[in-house]
Parts: sequence; C-alpha cells; structure tokens
Amino acid sequence: MTTDSARHGREAPPSQVQSVDRAIAILYLLAERGSDGLGVTEVAAELGVHKSTAFRLMTALEHGDLVEQLEERGKYHLGRGIVRLAGATTAQLELTTESRPICRRLAAELGETVNLAVADAGEVTNILQEYGSSAVSGRNWTGQRTPMHATASGKVLLAWADDESVAQTLDGDLPEYTPKTITDAPTLTAELETVRDRGWASTTEEFEVGLNALAAPVRNAAGDVVAAVGVSGPSYRLTVESFDEVAAHLVLGGHEISTRLGHFGTGRQERSDN
Repeated sequence: MTTDSARHGREAPPSQVQSVDRAIAILYLLAERGSDGLGVTEVAAELGVHKSTAFRLMTALEHGDLVEQLEERGKYHLGRGIVRLAGATTAQLELTTESRPICRRLAAELGETVNLAVADAGEVTNILQEYGSSAVSGRNWTGQRTPMHATASGKVLLAWADDESVAQTLDGDLPEYTPKTITDAPTLTAELETVRDRGWASTTEEFEVGLNALAAPVRNAAGDVVAAVGVSGPSYRLTVESFDEVAAHLVLGGHEISTRLGHFGTGRQERSDN
C-alpha cells in the first residue's frame, strides 16, 4: 500500500524507538570519525534516511549537548554532554573497583554482609556487596534502592549531603517501615547530628524487623562524601552492644577506600562539618 507521505515524496516519520536507535547509531558514527566529524548529508547517507530526518536527529542531540558543531554550519562532533556522562560512569566504576577489596576484607572480618551505597535521587542505591561467612545465604542488595531515613547508609549520605537534599528529605514523607522507624523531622535531624559527631550511623530494626545495620562515610579526593560503606545482619548477631567495635572497622575501611580515591587529609566538606 502506498502511504500519503510516500505519494508526496516525503519520508514517513520514524517511530520513537526507531528514532532512539538512529540517535544511538549517530553517536557511534561520530565516535568512529573522531576529529573529522560528520555533516548532516553524510549522516543521512550512513543511516539510509532522508536528510531532513538526519537533521532532526542531530538537532535533538545538539539540544542535549551530546553533539556539537565547532563552527557555524560545520561538521558535527561528540559534545560536552558525552564527556559528563562518561565522567560520571568512570567515577562510579572507580568507586566500585577501589572499594571491592576493602569491602571483601570487612566482610571477612565481621562475618556479615558488607555493602557500598550511593545517593540516588533521594534514595540509596547499593552498588557493591560482599558476603561474610555468616551471611552466605543473605539477601542480595546490589542494585536495590532503599530509603534514606531508615537505613544506616542513607543516614550517612544524608548527614553529609547539601542543605537542599536534606531539606527535601526532612520536608517530605518519612514512611514507617517498622515500629522503630524514625518518622518525624526533628528526631531525624538530631540523629544526623549524632552521625556527624561520631562519624558513623546505625539502624536498629528501622527498615526491617530483625535487621540491624551500621555505615561509615567514603570521601573523594576533595573530601566530599560520595558513598557509604555499611554492614548489615540479623539483630541477634549484629547486636547493639557490638556497634562500637563494628563501627571502628567500618570507619577504618571508609578511610582506606577514601585514600584509594585520592583523599589525603581534610577536605572542604570535612572542614565545613566542624
């Protein structure tokens, strides 16, 4: 069947998925060309599409800073947005790589599950997990998102977060997961002050009944807290009485990871805490 657009010599508009596929193909083409770049006509020929379609795709990518023209009507190259995305990915890969041996050692020392977590749009995402001898059959938290206010890692990340992030959490809903969950802003504010004073956070059955956890900060080269290294286990093994001793291991582990990330001495974030 002949479509109206075909009868009038126009290319049918691509589906959204097809447009995404073509946009991805353009980025790879530009990566292959490097400093030579590509013009709209060349992109259209490579993709086998009409020049107007190629122009629309390039314009959309340019608005997202993913491609750019170094001179007016010049050829397109990969844009600054790609560098920012690559930098973020590289930073997280470095964080995971440098943390893994320390987390593995902590899991062996403590016999419980050790996690590395980062802040993620108002929640906590676990990006690395190592099992201890007592937690071989424990839950896999990797990739799981958990609440800031009810987890030890979340309290650490919140304690050293910027004022806007803290305000969003305190002003928002604080769901009750167990009878021990902190659900009011003043109590949580006081808890965060305690976390900063002693250098580590804890939860006692605040996210799940029967589950306790502790966490300590991990800093980057500038001294900013970029992650939390934490341990969790059943409350009958990871008892409140053991918290001080376990926290000492975590704080030391957090310092070691921070050193591997280039943090030596006091950074600007630490100075602002005092």
